[in-house]
Amino acid sequence: MTTSTIFLLLAIGLFAGFFSGMIGLGGGIIIIPALIYFLHMSQYEAQGTSLGIMLPPIGLLAAWNYYKAGALNLKFALIIAAAFFIGGYFGSRYALTLPEAMMRKIFAVSLILVAIKMLWSK
Repeated sequence: MTTSTIFLLLAIGLFAGFFSGMIGLGGGIIIIPALIYFLHMSQYEAQGTSLGIMLPPIGLLAAWNYYKAGALNLKFALIIAAAFFIGGYFGSRYALTLPEAMMRKIFAVSLILVAIKMLWSK
């Protein structure tokens, strides 16, 4: 694994963690598209790796199925999970300083932008 790949994984984890802490977005909205577009993973590997990030209470059995099928990059999942943990802390701290109406608008715009990107990309 190259230094640039590790940097990219950390950036994905921090970004997803920040937005998860701030507006509740993370795995499906940020991590999966980032793994597909930036690291060129298949949809299945991106989904399996995203589940691996959230293992303990959320997706242990589902992630195990992806792992057995060879569709979970465990190293990537662990690096992003560590960065996600830190990003979530800072994102939640920032979110709590913003008015609720602003948070609602940020959440809505985030969903729309990701949906448009995924709808019109190959």
